[in-house]
Amino acid sequence: MYWTLELASKLEDAPWPATKSELIDFAVRSGAPLEVVENLKEIEEEDEIFESIEGIWPDYPSKEDFFFHEDEY
Repeated sequence: MYWTLELASKLEDAPWPATKSELIDFAVRSGAPLEVVENLKEIEEEDEIFESIEGIWPDYPSKEDFFFHEDEY
């Protein structure tokens, strides 16, 4: 399983919190790339409820990880 920012961004509008099967259903219905669906299928925790993309990909960068300050512009 591998995640990139582009692949993970396809799950930003997912109905969080969600289970593995709900995320797979969302990815298929929203037309996410096949890699997203394959990554979700590789998740071992069948019944776990994920609160956000960080539950799936702990290294997902947050807004704080970028050095852009909206109040400066």
